[in-house]
Amino acid sequence: MEVALFEPRIPQNTGNIARSCAAFNLSLNLIEPLGFKLEDKYLKRAGLDYWPLVTVNKYGNFDKFFASKTPNRIISFSKKNGIYLNDFKFQEDDVLLFGREDSGLPEGIIDKSNFLISIFMPNLQNKNNIQKGVRSLNLSVACGIAIYEAHKQINFQNGN
Repeated sequence: MEVALFEPRIPQNTGNIARSCAAFNLSLNLIEPLGFKLEDKYLKRAGLDYWPLVTVNKYGNFDKFFASKTPNRIISFSKKNGIYLNDFKFQEDDVLLFGREDSGLPEGIIDKSNFLISIFMPNLQNKNNIQKGVRSLNLSVACGIAIYEAHKQINFQNGN
């Protein structure tokens, strides 16, 4: 399994996600353009001393990333209209793709993905589909939830 970030903007989120990738022994794919430089002090601080434990791959754009990941399943994440995380069955070679903090994933990217997943948030909207609370989860939090669920499923399926 791998994690991919489409045009991330906030270095602290990417640093936190890199730390989660280190904890679960996952590669981190960064799809450019990035909203920061990889030398950014906030990125480094959020990842602490774990950067040597993470394989980081950079891609100049989504098409280069996409071409390199075939035939793996690309699993996109969005708060809108996806299969709920707990209803989805992950596989070992899945690539978990997350969008920008400010705008998420563009429809064209979602369309190229194999599946779209949403993380259930009970305080997102009321019965009339009107936003009543939190608009979305922080990117690094959503990524951590998804990594944990996928890892749990895969290890359970394999009897580990």
